[in-house]
Amino acid sequence: MAAELKRVTRTESDGLIDALARRAGNPRAGIFGPESITWRVNRESALFLGAGRAALLQLAHPWVATALEQHSSLMERPIERFHNTFRIVFTMIFGSLGQATRAARHLYGLHTHIQGELTEGAGRHAAGSHYEANEIDALRWVYATLVESAVMAYHCALPPLHPKELGVYYEESRTLAMLFGLPPGSLPREWESFVGYCREMERSDELGVTGTARRMGERLLGGAGSWVRPPGWYRSLTAEWLPERFREEFALRYGPEEQRSAGRAMARIPGVYRRLPGVIRFSGPWHEAQARLAGWSPGGWVKLLNRFWIGQYRMPFLDENAPIGG
Repeated sequence: MAAELKRVTRTESDGLIDALARRAGNPRAGIFGPESITWRVNRESALFLGAGRAALLQLAHPWVATALEQHSSLMERPIERFHNTFRIVFTMIFGSLGQATRAARHLYGLHTHIQGELTEGAGRHAAGSHYEANEIDALRWVYATLVESAVMAYHCALPPLHPKELGVYYEESRTLAMLFGLPPGSLPREWESFVGYCREMERSDELGVTGTARRMGERLLGGAGSWVRPPGWYRSLTAEWLPERFREEFALRYGPEEQRSAGRAMARIPGVYRRLPGVIRFSGPWHEAQARLAGWSPGGWVKLLNRFWIGQYRMPFLDENAPIGG
């Protein structure tokens, strides 16, 4: 089994990161910069609408569920899963070049320690089989759930991206994938093919919900370990966006009442969301990036937004010359 794994080596990961660093035009703007569609999409707080979907689809991969059980505190403090994910992803997107590349190297280093044997079998994965976080197929699935869920959430709250914009966004997402350690050829070249990959994975025996994953999903959607309690409509919306297979495997309620709740949410969200002031509508890391580009230190409100989004007041891996006042 171990011989079949397609690992990302340290040399390969460093090579991808270095290649992106050489392409960056303005180190203060980071990998993408304020004119990119990546900044435009990922600044939206609406992306949180898709976080539950992404998390459950990741848990549907037995490797992910076991890794989180053995190497994280998700069962006790599931909200930390959101914070840890968003902290790294937002730093790669909105951080300076130095922050983004250090976040990528840090992520690879974390993944090297995440390996072991499955405690439960599901799908084609037998109990006792070996898993590693830096394996390309597993990395690709985790990354794919983030990308597609972000687009679904964006389209729920805002006018959908035009096909050309969606194509550019996906191409930029393939750049971001390199920071995750995924070589350019590991993802489909076009958005339509990428969506096809997602549907194929959802039907395959590569995925399967274990008992541990089901318990994690229950605690995650219940907001266990946090003062944040996802409302009922959020749980209904998450169920609406999941394939029927995984509603059943995660034992999510999705009867007429939940369907009506999800429908009301999707009908009301656009009107409410578009009236939000930018200070609330746009995420803390985006505000912090704007302050960095303007030569300012992020203010107290930005730090509070960051605390909500990434669990700390500033994006990590600050450049030595970054302003730290405010």
